[in-house]
Amino acid sequence: MRRFARLDLRIRAVAALWLGAIGLFVAPAASAAPVPVEPPMLAEKVAKGELPPVVERMPATPLVLSIDRPDWKPGKHGGEIRTLMGRGQDTRQLVVYGYARLVGYDPNLNLVPDILESFEVEDGRIFTFRLRPGHKWSDGHPFTTEDFRYFWEEVAQNEELTPGGPPIEMSVDGELPTVEIINETTVRYTWSKPNPAFLPAIAGASPLFIYRPAHYMRQFHQKHTEAAELQERVTRHRQRSWASLHNLMDNLYKNDNPELPSLQPWINTTSAPSERFVFVRNPYFHRMDENGLQLPYIDRIMMGVASAQLIPAKTGAGESDLQARYLRFDNITFLKQNAERYGYKVHLWRTGKGAHLALYPNLNTVDPVWREIFRDVRFRRALSLAVNREEVNQVIYFGLALGGNNTLLPESPLYDESIRTMWANFDLEQANALLDEMGLARGDDGIRRLPDGRPASIIVETAGESTEETDVLQLVHDSWLKAGIKLYTKPLQREVLRNRIFAGETLMSVWSGLENGLATPEMSPAELAPTSQHQLQWPAWGQYYETNGQAGKPIDMPVPEKLMSLYREWREATNVDEQRRIWQEMLRLYADGVFSIGIIGGILQPVVVAGRLRNVPEEGFYNWDPGAHFGIYRPDTFWLDDGGR
Repeated sequence: MRRFARLDLRIRAVAALWLGAIGLFVAPAASAAPVPVEPPMLAEKVAKGELPPVVERMPATPLVLSIDRPDWKPGKHGGEIRTLMGRGQDTRQLVVYGYARLVGYDPNLNLVPDILESFEVEDGRIFTFRLRPGHKWSDGHPFTTEDFRYFWEEVAQNEELTPGGPPIEMSVDGELPTVEIINETTVRYTWSKPNPAFLPAIAGASPLFIYRPAHYMRQFHQKHTEAAELQERVTRHRQRSWASLHNLMDNLYKNDNPELPSLQPWINTTSAPSERFVFVRNPYFHRMDENGLQLPYIDRIMMGVASAQLIPAKTGAGESDLQARYLRFDNITFLKQNAERYGYKVHLWRTGKGAHLALYPNLNTVDPVWREIFRDVRFRRALSLAVNREEVNQVIYFGLALGGNNTLLPESPLYDESIRTMWANFDLEQANALLDEMGLARGDDGIRRLPDGRPASIIVETAGESTEETDVLQLVHDSWLKAGIKLYTKPLQREVLRNRIFAGETLMSVWSGLENGLATPEMSPAELAPTSQHQLQWPAWGQYYETNGQAGKPIDMPVPEKLMSLYREWREATNVDEQRRIWQEMLRLYADGVFSIGIIGGILQPVVVAGRLRNVPEEGFYNWDPGAHFGIYRPDTFWLDDGGR
């Protein structure tokens, strides 16, 4: 474990505590970059004049990477690797893993320039971005501030393309930024108040894209294309309007349009639907290693699509060279048993969520009786006290996990042990006392009764994607029964589940906990306040915030209102001490209110790596945001060693 000191935002935007000596060194822009080395895969095209030589394809100031890790070493070009995904929409995962961002997190959770040559932040409200001169899109067209202007003026503020207005991360108390195009490589965003959410959103696993390939997208925009020509394209693509066509073709995150220029290390060459998607190296990618080899090292990534339930078996049979997605803790034994036979290694990374599994009572449920019960903090505390987390840990996770609340992990500099255990120690006597105090008497069957006479039977709805959830919920069922609460499990398809929660039809759901269990004071505490419809305990309040009151419902509970007030305070805080104070207060209020019931956290995630695949760290954190799963470990520096297993 290492502690990283906080530096000024101009140099280090985020500091954090992190397990393992895993670092990233970026050669200073002022130092002379090595002479670019042509990937052999592209040599023939260069020789035929179909592609410029690498020295002309890369920016004048490429990003030079060298990873500060004992097991990392410069690699070589060539080869392809296989990975498996559960659905065609997972083409987006190559944007997640590729992790090319204007600014991005390094493995120590520092925000560093990536696509940008540099950035400056003044007073937390003025952001100046400088592009790399000569940087190009994957089709060879220059990447300039015109791409930022196009997005801001012709997409984000076009009511037909973006009816809800610009992204919420670009609004501070309803104020949009002043956007200045300084020159071809410099753009500035200015608010009158701090906007601490801006850079983390840009660095996210599903990032805020504040640019578009304008040269490509203009052909679908009514401002730049003749009406008849545009209508022909609308008809050909079976869209309702030019706006729906533009939005269809314009999705840098979904990564499902092979014609859309990209800045990622690998670009999709396959149109959906398909059972196999082929991603090839981006000839214009902006990174190189210390020896001048243009990254990525690997030429192709073959993404096979298979049933999610079959992916562990296929991985164990050697059909994937790099796999973590769709693998679970309960697959570890099977995977290790087959590792030697099929020539792969099984690394065990820690997950970085606040809880691997948590229960979410829906405070916005349409059932008025249950809504009142759920909003009584005594009930939520009683349910938490009635969960035997130690039993769950020992029976399901062999004692290797971490029980307690859905809160930050010990590796976070904001961690407080008392918050993790608040109302989270197994205490049936106290749980029963709280339920008795509420007047929820037991019936002859031992199950408590609601005020309207119904039994206190809670249906916990799940996405039904693993037997692990079922096993954990069975243990919760057994301990809750001793408190007079009956638990039923109802598996649903993921989208059906989410829609039921949003509509208030779901009483309680089970999902993973806080996305970021490794937070530092400078990272947003938005997950602790009603800021998103996707927060399963208060979706209507979150939707109200997301839509600026156009949908959802306003908060009508004191503590969530206080959490929202504190979140707004954090957004305006100008120093790290104030941010830390707000974080700590929010964490305590959230845990004391038991707005989600954390069950277990710190689970080991199996990461299967082909024996000849190099530079994949043996130890790491597997997390969505921050982390982008493999992204912060720079998969463009993974390489194939044909001489070893």
